Amino acid sequence: MKRLIASALAALCLCSTAYADTIKVGVIGPFSGPFALQGKNFKAGIDAWFALHGNKVGDDEIQVIYRDVPHADPAQSKALSQELVVKEGVQYLAGYYFTPDAMAATSLLEQANVPMVVMNAASSGIVIKSPYVVRTSFTLWQTASPIGKVVFDAGIKQAVSVVSDYAPGIDADSAFSTAFTEAGGEMLETVRMPLDTNDFSPIMQRIRDSGAQAVFAFLPSGPTALGFVKSFNDSGLKADGVKLFATGDLTQEPDLPALGDATLGMQTTFHYAVSHDSPENKAFVEAASKAIGDPKELSFPAVGAFDGMYVISKMIEATGGTQDAKKAVEAVKGLSWESPRGPVSIAPGTRHITQNIYLREVAKSAVGAYYNKEIQTFANQGDPGLAAIK
Repeated sequence: MKRLIASALAALCLCSTAYADTIKVGVIGPFSGPFALQGKNFKAGIDAWFALHGNKVGDDEIQVIYRDVPHADPAQSKALSQELVVKEGVQYLAGYYFTPDAMAATSLLEQANVPMVVMNAASSGIVIKSPYVVRTSFTLWQTASPIGKVVFDAGIKQAVSVVSDYAPGIDADSAFSTAFTEAGGEMLETVRMPLDTNDFSPIMQRIRDSGAQAVFAFLPSGPTALGFVKSFNDSGLKADGVKLFATGDLTQEPDLPALGDATLGMQTTFHYAVSHDSPENKAFVEAASKAIGDPKELSFPAVGAFDGMYVISKMIEATGGTQDAKKAVEAVKGLSWESPRGPVSIAPGTRHITQNIYLREVAKSAVGAYYNKEIQTFANQGDPGLAAIK
């Protein structure tokens, strides 16, 4: 079976059209199930790109083919990625909400002669798995490191970390704990939860028993993150003076109405807020809101997808529509542009995105809408996690 797959991939590489009329991009994401909103944001970001820039690069038309992986499922992700390459003839793979799904598909890239543009999956190690991976999202080391010092500077000396037990959660814990202890803080405990945890009451009791002044938390955006924040607010910990800090995954904009006033003032660090004040973001939000249908559903995966399409368009431009993964990736090393999130670039040595990380706090507008208010900028942040891995 392995030989058959290898032969199919090799044949595809040899038969790729020199001047293709249609360039196919395969996008893997959760388009059904509990994380369907995140897949919906992938599509909204891609549709916004087409609305603002068209679906052609030169004479070549871009066609996007979607495949659904409802929850983290590496085997299904790899199988569908392979199907996109072999049966659909895609020249680019993109999307990937969960890290295990992206990791599983990286083994296909070199033989298939296909780059991968990661639009969300946030573990630092993905770019190390293949030289054909480029990231337009973020990593947990990148978003969680700044808040470690923020927490210490707020007068908090002892904290606990509560994270989902998979690669991004481990990265988030390592990043926060490193920054917090280097600033002078003490980590009292680290709690790692299965991804499918939905009863958080034992976790809240462990936080209370620790005696910590604050909690740092990471869970992937979606129902579990919403459930965790609601459980924290309902547990009485906030009323007792324990503060909750997190990456922006826990306060994505669609969840804020359900969280309500209890989350006002909660601080997070993240690479993007829908409220970001720039002409580029205004145009993006308008286009993406039309694409998604309900503006209140717009969230951060959309900007990763929007910028991912920019990177793919530059790859197509550089290769003239031919299938050449190495040339495509080389063409975007060092690429810089003004994203809806702010100034960004692709680091030549790592193929990871350099970007601003913002300290935000949950606020309420004059008309009663909840939003993430940017209050501080950590400019030109790379990925500290790559150094930690090496």
